[in-house]
Amino acid sequence: MTGMGVEAGAQAARARALVVLRIRSRALAVALLPAAVAVILLAGGAAGRLAGTGWDAARWVVTPVAALVLLAAAAVALVVARARPAMSPTVPIAEEAAPDLYRMVRDLADRLEVPAPSAIALTPDCDSWLEDRTHRAHGPPPAEEHDDIAGAGRHPHRRHTVAPVLVIGSPFLWWMRVGELRAVLAPVVAGTGPSAHPDIAAARRFVRGLDAAVAVASAPHRGPVPQGVMAGVGWVARVLLRSCRVHAGEMERGVAAAAAERAQAVDYGLRIVAQEQVGLAYAGWDRLLTRVALPAWRMGRWPSRLDAGVVAALTELSRRDRLAEGFASRLGERPACDLLEEPGTVDEAASLLAARLFHGGPAGPGPDWSPVDWSEYPDEVVDRKWRVDAARLHRVLDAMGVRPAPGSTAPDTGGPTLSRVLDHLTDRTGETPRTGETPRTGETHRAARAPEPPPGDDEDLTGTTPHSATLAARLSAELAREEATAAPGPSTSASSAAASAASPTAGSPATPDLALWDDRALPLFPLQPPRTARELLADHLTAMVCCAAMDTADATPGLDWLDGPTLLHNGERTADLTPRVLTLIEDGDPTPLRVWLAELGIRPEKPVRLA
Repeated sequence: MTGMGVEAGAQAARARALVVLRIRSRALAVALLPAAVAVILLAGGAAGRLAGTGWDAARWVVTPVAALVLLAAAAVALVVARARPAMSPTVPIAEEAAPDLYRMVRDLADRLEVPAPSAIALTPDCDSWLEDRTHRAHGPPPAEEHDDIAGAGRHPHRRHTVAPVLVIGSPFLWWMRVGELRAVLAPVVAGTGPSAHPDIAAARRFVRGLDAAVAVASAPHRGPVPQGVMAGVGWVARVLLRSCRVHAGEMERGVAAAAAERAQAVDYGLRIVAQEQVGLAYAGWDRLLTRVALPAWRMGRWPSRLDAGVVAALTELSRRDRLAEGFASRLGERPACDLLEEPGTVDEAASLLAARLFHGGPAGPGPDWSPVDWSEYPDEVVDRKWRVDAARLHRVLDAMGVRPAPGSTAPDTGGPTLSRVLDHLTDRTGETPRTGETPRTGETHRAARAPEPPPGDDEDLTGTTPHSATLAARLSAELAREEATAAPGPSTSASSAAASAASPTAGSPATPDLALWDDRALPLFPLQPPRTARELLADHLTAMVCCAAMDTADATPGLDWLDGPTLLHNGERTADLTPRVLTLIEDGDPTPLRVWLAELGIRPEKPVRLA
């Protein structure tokens, strides 16, 4: 049954590939048709058979048209042939850096009777795939001695094509055990068989070439003539791409079906368990990036052991979640990262690439872009982040001319205190704002809430008090000014990175494969949209509370693997701070927050140390 399933998927994929190739042939025929007509007219005229005024006029009309069509077709073919298909940014793994991993993949390919991948690379994401990196976008299919997908990989030494690269999600290597990784990679590696088929390979090259040509034509060009030429090339490429889209999709579905059927015989039972680990790894990886890595990236620091961190995060999840209790017992088995000679070096390279893809940043460490170990994270990231945010909050308050409220119990020491912030955000019915703003007279407690955001701000501030809305808007503007005047952009080291990746040492595990992608538009995959003004105010107020707790109540910064920066009091994580902060921002009521401060012994009237 499995063999029949493989053959059915293979036949479906090959049939669709032939359709794609026929579209290519028809496009070529259309381009040559005017030239063929012109040749016939010219030959007939030379032989004296197609003579007369009408035939002469036809020759004068058709010949220039044929020449223009040939020039246009040559331009399209040249762009399609020379355009580089988009390649995924990855960390290449040389065989010397992971001999056991290469051996496992080759053994898996032999068992599946398919060609082994030509190389292995890692991606900082929870996914795995095959990627053709021959950079050949057009041209006739290479010589091949096999006509069926099932037999394409039985004699790897007779193949003339280069097998695709196996791209593996780096979190899989650290979280999965060796057997689980093998089971997950089986359907992926099985796809090298269809990749070796000449018709499928040629169809894929043609579609990738068209896609690359569309991207080239869409790029800005200098001068009206080049722009017009590329616009025409792009139009032709889009028309051909639309014609191929459905058939290419069906071809890939057939390839996937054939690969999945072929892999059924390899570790089928273990693959069911391994697929559960894929979902768990994805959830832990996403949480680690958004809750833990993102705060560090925003400060110019990048955690250098993200893959090791996902193991800690998922282990913590298994401790908290009863549904995940069984996963902890797996940790006694051999992790797949043991297949690497230097896991730490590979992890660092993948972590830097993750920072560039999801946030942006230079290609290498620098004064404003330095790595941080997990042991240093609380002091180097959490503490610094809170104090930087608290300092920005007080700078904005200074610019607004905020002073302690009349009758406040907090002395006016002139230092940065939490009381100053609490007093400013506290709603006092009928009170005149203390910031030089236009007084609001006759306000009731409900009317004191801003009915609409301040001019130039977003709707996120609707429902906050006037003081909260104004402070949030000014914080947002201050942060925007800081980012605009920050150090040079994230691609300052792009040229050096590309040169390094293109050098003979680019196969080392620590060098991301940056020569294959364009990093002028980082981040390529931003994790989150920009923070709203309300979120910025909540973050800054929380930072000020945490600074006061560290300076007056002996609290310490901490790292929660699932929730990111956290405040530790007496060695335990504090809780329920966020709802109290939002109550102050939205209602102007400081009572819940003041009660929380009193319970922990935090003194808001004491000055705090800022960055």
